[in-house]
Amino acid sequence: MSHEEFPTEDPAVVTCGLPYANGDLHIGHLRGYIGADAYNRSLRSLGQQTAYVCGSDMHGTPVAVNAEQEGVDPETFALEWHEQYEATFPKFNVEFDNYGHTHDETNTELTREIVRTLDEEGYVYEKEIQVAYDPDADQYLPDRYVVGTCPYCGEKARGDECDEGCQRHLEPGEVEDPTSSVTGNPAEYRERSHKFFEVSELSDYLTEFLDGLEGTSNARNQPRQWIEDGLQDWCITRDMDWGIDYPGSAAPEEQRNGGGEAAEEDGAESEDDLVLYVWVDAPIEYISSSKQYSERVGADEYDWEEVWKDSGEIVHFIGRDIIQHHAIFWPAMLEAADYNAPRAIAATGFITINGKGLSTSRNRAIWAKEYLDEGFHPDLLRYYLTTTGGLQQDVDFSWDAFQEKVNGELVGNVGNFLYRSTLFAYRNYEGTPDADVSDEVRERIQDAIEQFRVGVNEYSLREVAAAVTELSKFGNEYIQRNEPWNLVDDDPDAAEQVIRDCVQIAKAVAVLFEPIAPEKAQQVWAQLGEDGQVGDALIEHALEAPPAEFDEPVELFEKIEDERVEALNEKLAERIEAAEDDEDAGADDGDADAAGDADDAAAADFEAIAEERIGFEEFQDIDMRVGRIESAEGIEGADDLVRLEVDIGVEQRQIVAGLKQLHDVEELPGTNVVVLANLESAELFGVESNGMVLAAGEQADLLTTHEDAEPGTKVR
Repeated sequence: MSHEEFPTEDPAVVTCGLPYANGDLHIGHLRGYIGADAYNRSLRSLGQQTAYVCGSDMHGTPVAVNAEQEGVDPETFALEWHEQYEATFPKFNVEFDNYGHTHDETNTELTREIVRTLDEEGYVYEKEIQVAYDPDADQYLPDRYVVGTCPYCGEKARGDECDEGCQRHLEPGEVEDPTSSVTGNPAEYRERSHKFFEVSELSDYLTEFLDGLEGTSNARNQPRQWIEDGLQDWCITRDMDWGIDYPGSAAPEEQRNGGGEAAEEDGAESEDDLVLYVWVDAPIEYISSSKQYSERVGADEYDWEEVWKDSGEIVHFIGRDIIQHHAIFWPAMLEAADYNAPRAIAATGFITINGKGLSTSRNRAIWAKEYLDEGFHPDLLRYYLTTTGGLQQDVDFSWDAFQEKVNGELVGNVGNFLYRSTLFAYRNYEGTPDADVSDEVRERIQDAIEQFRVGVNEYSLREVAAAVTELSKFGNEYIQRNEPWNLVDDDPDAAEQVIRDCVQIAKAVAVLFEPIAPEKAQQVWAQLGEDGQVGDALIEHALEAPPAEFDEPVELFEKIEDERVEALNEKLAERIEAAEDDEDAGADDGDADAAGDADDAAAADFEAIAEERIGFEEFQDIDMRVGRIESAEGIEGADDLVRLEVDIGVEQRQIVAGLKQLHDVEELPGTNVVVLANLESAELFGVESNGMVLAAGEQADLLTTHEDAEPGTKVR
């Protein structure tokens, strides 16, 4: 791993969090897979050797629970979903170089090998712990077979994760007031012997790892708090039949139990009925899938060992709810087993629908199949998901917002420029006019290439896309300013120059737009008469001359009409209402799903709107201003607080904000924020605060401005 700018001399791998093989894909899932695919394509455009790998997560209690409900064995159940995912991803132009699954032979053997190494290196020990047990069902209750209360924040939690609250990973026995999801009855705790990975021994390494980690700031900052609080060792086995068996091996003499004393190996008997926790074998699939790709194409083309065991560039795209697994447990495993550490972790925010969290039980989701059935092009969704907000921000999907983005940015900007310029070129010159690109346009395309490069190195897909939309906007302004239709007769040489420039811009748009909208970019490429695939082009090809001749172009995008959006909104509302009615009707049947809804957990509904309203005059008393953060530094002794110097136009204010754990403090200067300016001053940790920086949600998503409003501008 290097920290040089991409492209580097070392091979890269891009991965995305594995989909659980237990249910339909929706746009909340697709945000990550599309984002990782776009990033991998962007790397290739820079000339980086890279591969995009993933696989289906076949193990764990979600699969076992749902398979049991359907009356089939877990492997059959999971394989059906795996095959469906394999068929669905290409329909959204998500192209994996290899897509495997965690139950295949490669991952099974590699997982056992890595766990044996952890054991041999002295990082695994055995101890007696409290495990939830259902006396009525006569079985132990791992993970989602048990629900209860989080001991850290008091919210409802699953057996392995506080999914509705603080999102901490929970060890067996930690959940308070346990209830069995098998019978719905209270569970009891019993002692049981399990294997533990000694993560606590790697605290210093993990701190150093996070110091150098690239990607999104939430992936760096959230884990620091867990380390500061003191890492707990990780239980890596479960009482289940479904999963990868714990590999039997003789424990080294220095192996320790939970009390730090030598522990005797109790033989194969205790290991035979244990399987590895799903979060042990799931991330190892990243390596296994890379290995399968290498074996298929040959090590000369792509060497998985160079990536994972030498100096490769590893980039993970994940959901925000699994940061702890990827930024704590996974790098700890890699370090202990002598594998390469990730260079970057990009943790995406959640998707909400019309301001509410996704809910599979309430059918409040835009399903992948549903989107395709509506006849929308996949590249429209790719564009929406990669350009709406930053990677780590939550994104609210609505058909109205989707329509606005497509009609305004794709139809009105990118599509408008491409069609009007290439159509004019075809009708007047049957292709590219015989003229050189002007210095102005060459420099503008070079600026777009640099903006693209910066976006890739800053892990900002929005910036990658902005390189295209801003170039298209320039193209529209350029053609409008020069009016070639008036020059054709009066000054034909000038007309040729203008249209030659515009065709070059069109080619640059095709090259730079490929990672975001690969199919539409290929359409532009072909319309310009270019051979081959635009995905094989490097960003420098944006400045190479287009073919002299090309055929008549067609419009790239279609406007979404209001009537269509109204119908989609009605359909979604009816579906949600029907699902809620069904849920209410079954609420008293005594068969509640104690395991809960995973998507409800991932993005729970927002708090209800306050019933008490304020008058307009009271609102007028609130003085909110646009501010720009000039400097930021942590406050000594405070885990969360940062001292900010904020320019609010008329003056510079010192404001204390709880952003340390959720934002990269060094990146805050230069950020536009919204400040409550007439809030009474307060003293926090001995530092005076004169105002409040406004932010949304648990992740402190800073409120900012869409355009570049000047500091001091009043928010109305």
